[in-house]
Order: sequence, then C-alpha cells, then structure tokens
Amino acid sequence: MQEGSYIWTHLEKQHRTVDKWIDGIWLIVLLLAAILLFSLNLGGLPLKDWDEGTVAQVAREIWRSPDASMRWLYPTLGGEPYYSKPPLMHWLIAWAYSLGGVNEWTTRLPGAIFTALSVPLLYCIGREIFRLRWAAVYSSLIYLTMLPVVRHGRLAMLDGVVVSLLMIMMLCVLRSRRDLRYCLGVGISFGLICLTKGMVGIFIGAIAIVFLFWDTPRLLTSYYLWIGIFIGILPVFGWYTAQLLRYGYPFSQIDLSDQPLNQIAVTANGLPKPPWYYLLEIIKWTWPWLVFLPQTVRFTWENRNLSWAKLIIVWSGVYLLLISLVSIKLPWYIFPIYPSLALGLGFHLTQVENLRLFSSYPRAWVSSFAILAVLASAGSIYFSWGSAGSTDLQMILAAVAMTMTLTAILVERGDGQFLQILVWGSYISLLLLMKSNYWVWEPGEAYPVKPVAAMITRANPTVRQIYTSFPYPRSSLNFYSDRLIIPASFGDLQYYWQYNGQPYFLVNASALETLKLQSIKVVDQAAGWQLITKDAN
Repeated sequence: MQEGSYIWTHLEKQHRTVDKWIDGIWLIVLLLAAILLFSLNLGGLPLKDWDEGTVAQVAREIWRSPDASMRWLYPTLGGEPYYSKPPLMHWLIAWAYSLGGVNEWTTRLPGAIFTALSVPLLYCIGREIFRLRWAAVYSSLIYLTMLPVVRHGRLAMLDGVVVSLLMIMMLCVLRSRRDLRYCLGVGISFGLICLTKGMVGIFIGAIAIVFLFWDTPRLLTSYYLWIGIFIGILPVFGWYTAQLLRYGYPFSQIDLSDQPLNQIAVTANGLPKPPWYYLLEIIKWTWPWLVFLPQTVRFTWENRNLSWAKLIIVWSGVYLLLISLVSIKLPWYIFPIYPSLALGLGFHLTQVENLRLFSSYPRAWVSSFAILAVLASAGSIYFSWGSAGSTDLQMILAAVAMTMTLTAILVERGDGQFLQILVWGSYISLLLLMKSNYWVWEPGEAYPVKPVAAMITRANPTVRQIYTSFPYPRSSLNFYSDRLIIPASFGDLQYYWQYNGQPYFLVNASALETLKLQSIKVVDQAAGWQLITKDAN
C-alpha cells in the first residue's frame, strides 16, 4: 500500500513538473509574439495629439531638469505645473529618454513593453480560472489580436500600463484564495494603478472588491488585503499631499472631470456622448471576435454561479457601468474591458471546439465571416487601382479577406480548425498593419506636424509662446517645436499684433488674408503654414 502511494505521489509530481514546463513554453511563445507585434515600426510615425504629445512633453521636462529641481515630484507642462495625473508613466518615459534619447521609439517603448507583458499575464489568469489550458491560450491570443489593444498599447499613453497592473491585481486576487499573502499584491498593484491614472484607479479597484464580495467575501476581512492596500496607497497619498502643500487651492480643485480632459473630450468628440457610447466602441472595434460575443455573453450568464463567470461579469459589467456614467468619454478609456471579453470568448470557443456545443456552427457565423471577406476584398480591390501610397492597405485588406474567406469555409464545413486560422490570420493582418504607416491615423486629420515643427525650430524665435489661427491646441506640435503654440481667435490675434511688442503667429494663407495685418515679416513657411512676426523696419 505504501509503495503504491509512493508511486502515485511520484507520478503526480512528474505531472506537475511537465505541466509547469508546458506553461513556461506558452508564456515564452506568447511574450515573444506580443513583443514582435507591439514593437514593430514603433517609432515610424509621429506622436499623435492629446495624450501622446502631453505625456512626452512632461517626460522630457522631467528628463531635462536637474535632480535638485525636484521636477520628478513636481512635473511641469510647458513650464507650468502639471498635476492632473501622477507621473509614474512619465518617469518611465524619462528613464527611456536617458537611455536612448528623445524620439518616438523611446517615447512609446515603456507602454508597448508593459502591454506586451499583459498577454502572458492574461494566460496566467486563464490558468487560474479555467481547467483547460487551451482556454487560457485562446483567451491570450484573442486579446493579442484585438485591434484596439494593439493600437492603444503601442501608443505613449497611460492605459497599457494600467491594464498590465490591473491583470497583476486580478491574478493576485485569484491566487489569494489559496494563499492569503497574495492579498499584499492586490493592494500594491492598486496603488501603482492610482499612481499612473490618478483617482480613476478607484474605478479599477472596484472590480476586485465587487468580485471578492460576490465570490470570496471572507478575503475582504483579511488583514493581508488591507495591509497591502495601505502599503499601495502610501506613495499615492504622498504624491497628492506634496502637490497640495506646494500648489494649495488650485490643486485641490482638480477632480475626475478636470479641465484638460474636458478640453480633449470636447475637441476630439464634439458633442457629449450618450451612455451607450462604449457599447458602440466595442461593436466598432472588436471584429472579427464580435461574431462570437452574443453566444459568449449568454454562455457566461448561464454559468454565473461559477467563479470564472463571476470574474468576467464583474470585470466587464462593473467597469463598463462606471465609465459609462462619467461625463468624459474617450475611446481608449474602454481598454481595461478587453481582457475580460477575451477571457469569456476564449473559454466559450474552447468549449465549442472540444465539446461541440453546436451540432453545426450557427449560420450567423458563416454569414458574418462571408460579409467580412467581401468587404475586405472590395477594399483591397479599391486600393489596387493605383491610388498613391495605398499598396500597404491593399496587402493588409487582402490578408484580412483571405483569413475571413478561409474561416467562413471551415465554419460552413463544421471544421474546428477555423479558430486556429482566424487567430493566425488576424495576427498576420495586424503585423502588416503595424508595419505600415496607417496604424496611427489621427495625425492625418490635421496638417502634418513635423514639417511645421521643424520650421519653427529652424527659425528659433526669441519667444516661447506662439499664437496660431488653428482652432485647437496640438500637444504634438508643442513637443516637436519645443514651444507653446496657443490657439487664438482672429480678434485676439489682431489685438496681440497691435499691443504686443514682437509677437509671433503661426497662420495659413486664408487666415493671413482675413486678418489683414500690417508690417508683416514672414520668418519661414512649411506645409501651407507661415511663421510671421512684425517687421522692425
């Protein structure tokens, strides 16, 4: 009897060793695939306005300043106090600048690396809540092949870091059910999220609290959890206290609806967005995985008494509800919801593949992939008609069309290999997109910023502030020109021209004609814009 027990224990240890070895291989494969996708052509396009330009400029001012200035604790934007967000991400970029200089690649690298790490982290979460390894694998691959995940994760924004820290927090939440010491990781991760995103981190922390309340309420009374939260929020409390002591009343007036975000939201999105704005964002950007989402939602809800379903429901539902109620709505705010959607999709599709939940695959799947194939084929044909600079788009859409066509055929035949084809084809299509110059399309919505910034830098005006007739501020132009370019109305421009001693204006031809200014000296011009000042003679 003892000999049999020893053999069984030995075999069980061998099985666990092999299991860990296989998990290790998958973690390496997923990490390498993510790093390739998130780092390819990372510095090939200029920084976009709003978050990227602002984050880069704050980080550069931290990097430039001497240590004695305490700029790392009291960051500035254009020389003015910048306290709308704590500076964890800005510290990382400033550190990258110290290693590789100031450029697009070093600006985007920290966020891209953090987001790439979130792919194997999602695999670890999947292994915690699913018995099937392939459910964790498919969840990670679905997450990796979501367009908004790859795009926003590659940009110099705060959200990629926040999502990675969120996954560490949720992984610690799940493992704390076996080992209470992981509760310390929950609190520390929450503190780092708040040190990146500010008070918005409370929304993300609510995910963990609501899940524990529903699934494992005993952990809410664990002193490990509250000690971890206390340790995590100490640096956040210290930073906010330092800002309050230095800036006083102006700092105390900031809240979740601070002025910079309001300005971005109004300019970028126009009219206020309805509460269902983020549902529309999911519908727009989660193709082709949106095809499976209705069945996944139903499957998850039917299993809501199980721990994995509770996690997905809370993660998706609580966060979606909270951000939908906030007045400011921007597309990248929904980033933290994509890992939970990927977990639900991965587990449901694994069940479909292994257990054959359907006698035949739904016709809606076949029709959806067929429509996607037709649309992609039409787009590829359109861009093959000799349009300038459209060869990359032709190849990208051709890859999408081929993927969707093969997927539709396999789904029609009831072949379970459609999922592997869909994952692999989506990954290749995203690789082609990231290699092209189309993965950041926002700079094309206004004039090209780098030639204008180069013109301003070449002219090197004596003033640090330049007024422009362009209707809204462009943080990327401020960054590249190393000047503050301030939008002004025609009336204000005429006033500054008359009463300022030596003003500098950035105007286009139509604005110059409307202003009818006197004694103009054209300093330089580029991309349809002129830098002008008063002629001293």
